[in-house]
Amino acid sequence: MTPPAFNAFLNGASACLLSAGFLFVRRKNIAAHRVCMSAAVLTSALFLVSYLRYHAQSGSVRFPGAGWIRTLYLAILSSHTVLAAAIVPLILITFYRAARGRYDRHARIARWTWPVWMYVSMTGILIYWMLYRM
Repeated sequence: MTPPAFNAFLNGASACLLSAGFLFVRRKNIAAHRVCMSAAVLTSALFLVSYLRYHAQSGSVRFPGAGWIRTLYLAILSSHTVLAAAIVPLILITFYRAARGRYDRHARIARWTWPVWMYVSMTGILIYWMLYRM
């Protein structure tokens, strides 16, 4: 598996764990929610290390398409990049509040963290697909 494919796999795993964690908390299965969200944090951290290492060694990859598809790609990439930078502190704060038992404050910020994190994970897969599979 190439490093970009591995990174897409980690993004997919994170999205699956986020989805499961969401379903578990809705069903009031807090123990399963905690396991899924902790695994999602670990998976995303592994992704970040792998991504930064790969791009430090290989540089950036230019999108090969042109026209409207390039415009679409750049729009997705731009929103993904901005939100990927923003999601790191959100995840850390959300995780910290849960770990400290501040569930009221955890739930308030998790309402923002979860959809942004899911968007970043899913668009990461889409970006991989557009760069390497189209």
